[in-house]
Amino acid sequence: MPENVNPKDLLELAVRLADEAGRLLVQERPRDLGVADTKSSPTDIVTVMDQRSEKLIVEGILAERPDDAILGEEGSDRQGTSGVRWVIDPIDGTVNYLYEIPLWGVSIGVEVDGQTVAGVVEIPMLRETFTALRGDGAYRNGEAIRAYSAQSEGKPVPLERALIATGFGYAARRRAVQGEIVADLLPRVRDIRRGGSAALDLCSVACGRVDGYFERGAKPWDLSAGALIAQEAGAKVGGLYGAAASDEMTVAAAEGLFEALCGFLEGHDAARDS
Repeated sequence: MPENVNPKDLLELAVRLADEAGRLLVQERPRDLGVADTKSSPTDIVTVMDQRSEKLIVEGILAERPDDAILGEEGSDRQGTSGVRWVIDPIDGTVNYLYEIPLWGVSIGVEVDGQTVAGVVEIPMLRETFTALRGDGAYRNGEAIRAYSAQSEGKPVPLERALIATGFGYAARRRAVQGEIVADLLPRVRDIRRGGSAALDLCSVACGRVDGYFERGAKPWDLSAGALIAQEAGAKVGGLYGAAASDEMTVAAAEGLFEALCGFLEGHDAARDS
């Protein structure tokens, strides 16, 4: 750990900035909000509020920590000299935000020497703030959470009784493959949910709102805070064949279900696009 770097201080700043960004997104959302830009495909959208939220967070970081690195979904890519990097998704769930579906949030993860040590996911419309410090557990609105649903009574959930969250990519070919995977998984599980925000899905695993989650295509800003929160709540987070979580595949679930879900996905060659 670099000198003069305290993860608790980093988390406090992240929480404050996520709260400020969340209030901006709620209070200043224009009535005629539309798509400002697209990225990888016509369905991969950006709004002016994504840009404003990221600007607020970046300016807030640099005002207090000018030597830190920053990676943001909407273009912020700043090198630093402190060993600290902030990984920002200014609106995770932009399509939900555009359509006024309340399942969106502000995600800020903080890395020190390449390892995520703190994270916050602020969900304004649900009035929920998920936080974690590495080695110190995970919390929702200050209350400790665990990655087991109330129905599981704190025990591992078998695949056939699991409520599974997932997400879909933006490219049509990848979506077609993901549809095939979900169609085969659906009869084998309790049910499937598609919330529209990777960060929220990871937090849902962390608090037992769903039993597991998988997605191909999640980016560092989608995963940074949420993955730490899920891990600190007791979930396993990784990729297939023992790999780390990445845009190739991210899986999150409590032990037992994690292995079963990975086994299903590996058996279906789920990390493919055709």
